[in-house]
Amino acid sequence: MTKSQLTLYYQPGQNSLEDSYLQFQINQQTTAVLSITHTQEAIIVPVESVTSMPNMPSCILGLMNWRSRVIWVIDMPKMFNLEGLEHPLRQYNIIVIKVESKLLGLVVQEIKGTTKLRADDIHSPVGQVATSLVPYLCGCVEEKEEILLVLDARNIVNYSSAGSD
Repeated sequence: MTKSQLTLYYQPGQNSLEDSYLQFQINQQTTAVLSITHTQEAIIVPVESVTSMPNMPSCILGLMNWRSRVIWVIDMPKMFNLEGLEHPLRQYNIIVIKVESKLLGLVVQEIKGTTKLRADDIHSPVGQVATSLVPYLCGCVEEKEEILLVLDARNIVNYSSAGSD
């Protein structure tokens, strides 16, 4: 094949991670997505594997061992002041995210799978969602009469770092 034939079949963004997202339910009513570029792993762990720590904000569930590293685990609904997870839980659905060298575990209601979003579809969250959520969002997407929150992993990690220091 010549070089021109290769470029003919190449479609920018076809397999790009930049438009791939992990989709999940934060709680029963709220669906969100998080960029695959910041997602390390989605895991289900027994509640007992998270060790609670004294004198922490209520959204910080505690610490857990993940792949020989100790990471903080955050209750996403509590962090966002949303209706909580159904209790009593026997296990946590945790999304492990990484921003630069910081790792964080996010507990969510349910992990749905992956989806692709075009940058053109992501709109400003201002006026669409509660103002308390806006600092944690890149935007939102209207999909099938539902609003998907597009989370900003950097701001979530920065918030949790401030709360756990």
